[in-house]
Amino acid sequence: MSTTLTHDIARTAADRFGWDDLRPPQEKAITAILEGRDVLAVMPTGYGKSAIYQVAGALLDGPTIVVSPLIALQADQVAGLSEKPDAPVAVSINSGHTAAENEESWQRLARGDATYVFVAPEQLADDEAVERLSTAGVALVVVDEAHCVSTWGHDFRPDYLHLGEIAERLGRPPVLALTATGSGPIRDDIGQRLGLRDPALFSHGFDRPNLHLEVVRHEDDDEKVRAVEDQLASAEMPAIVYVATRRETGTYPTSISEARPELAVIGYHGGHRSAERGEAHERFSAGAVDVVVATSAFGLGIDKPDIRSVIHADVPDSLDEYYQEIGRAGRDGEPSTATLHYRPEDLSLRTFFVSGLPPRDQLRDVFTVVSVAGGPVRRSAVADQVALKRRTVSRLLDLLHEAGAVTESAKGVAAAAGFDPKGAAEAARGIAATRERVEKSRIAMMRGYAETTRCRRRYLLGYFGQDAPERCGNCDNCDRSTESVEQVESSDDAVASSNDAVETSGDAFPADTTVVHDAWGTGTVMSNDEGRVTVFFESEGYKVLDTEEVLKRELLHISPGHQTAAAR
Repeated sequence: MSTTLTHDIARTAADRFGWDDLRPPQEKAITAILEGRDVLAVMPTGYGKSAIYQVAGALLDGPTIVVSPLIALQADQVAGLSEKPDAPVAVSINSGHTAAENEESWQRLARGDATYVFVAPEQLADDEAVERLSTAGVALVVVDEAHCVSTWGHDFRPDYLHLGEIAERLGRPPVLALTATGSGPIRDDIGQRLGLRDPALFSHGFDRPNLHLEVVRHEDDDEKVRAVEDQLASAEMPAIVYVATRRETGTYPTSISEARPELAVIGYHGGHRSAERGEAHERFSAGAVDVVVATSAFGLGIDKPDIRSVIHADVPDSLDEYYQEIGRAGRDGEPSTATLHYRPEDLSLRTFFVSGLPPRDQLRDVFTVVSVAGGPVRRSAVADQVALKRRTVSRLLDLLHEAGAVTESAKGVAAAAGFDPKGAAEAARGIAATRERVEKSRIAMMRGYAETTRCRRRYLLGYFGQDAPERCGNCDNCDRSTESVEQVESSDDAVASSNDAVETSGDAFPADTTVVHDAWGTGTVMSNDEGRVTVFFESEGYKVLDTEEVLKRELLHISPGHQTAAAR
């Protein structure tokens, strides 16, 4: 890194944004962008990911395009930049504005008055929008919440799949992918699907030592509801309570208010109008609300450092989702609590809902409609010609698209060469079967976290391929200090091995190693823990294997072309 570049970055951060000190990973990421490299930054909420593109954008010659999935999130970013009097100008172009407001933003971009332009991914399906951006000489493309591009992620969004192609149409400036959560396989998938070129990877801040992790197990649902209500009677505020259903966003606030009438409690779910959701975000961020009872729709982009408690009244589908949600607590570094109320039957129900493949006849019918159109056809037009709901048709088209049986452009979807209805249906079902196995394995890893008697932080960080001490001292299992380590380990359901075997396994299969299994294909080692090796296989999902058996039967082989994720 040149002294001049370092000076320019530090001066811009201080003079234009008021930041006297950047974290080393932020500074290194900014430098990589200014040197023309693609960057993948995996950093938790509150770590300062937005500072990377803000400082880099201020130093680049040309506008920075920020692709962001939520209008509320875009509004927060624009407002935050507007509050800094010396920061470059930011605008957003989205469906939340009138046509006249959006046109004014386009004109400001064309005149060179706007440095940051926030757009939603679905807007970039419009050829005219991409053309207007291309004439502006885009200097940087930022993909926020980049895990949405990965089908292995917990929040996959088909609109993200086109962003790599759009970057090419914009003249292929450097691409910055940002996400707050991402295990090794998801990071690799982000890089591949966005077409990142030799990206610089910065993965930092996964461990949140100030968060006390705890799980409370329940035998029936009524007991669980009472326990959540009892906890909120004494929990530190402000707090977020995550629930699985929209109905619970109404029932819990009522019972909480009855128990603690001094608290301001609201419910939140994705079915509320945009204005209502925006108001809820603003009131909570401003400190006017103590407790938000919400589905997983709440929290993206919340910039509130003093959340003291995140309580899960229902178990999430995956550790990816769980980590992102508990990461909203204690961002000021002060002690905070993350509590999971767990009933094993809840995960069995989740497994049931992810089971089952789409019917062949539905896939054939949808593909046939696209094929006979003879050219691009809108998704809505496809839905009009089959006796299925639009949401179902859209899901089937996503599978067909991922299987390569259809292509999609701004004009619509079209049948790909080499497929007939039967072949297209089977290819799409193959994709769906892989997703089902991966989702079931992800649920199994969530169950493992809830039921382990070892250090929960070690388990959680191991899932993301991060090393951690044997015991963190700040989770409920570590709190049981009166028990000996041997007693804790012997109570775990998983198979334990000798210390020698553990040491050998760590040497043989370090985290991020690419391995091959004869039946499951290529995988990535996520962690080694107490005689077990956890591997993510693209075709099967997560597998937890007994290390001694792996070594004895030679079940895993190091891939000849192995590279660690850090090297990639």
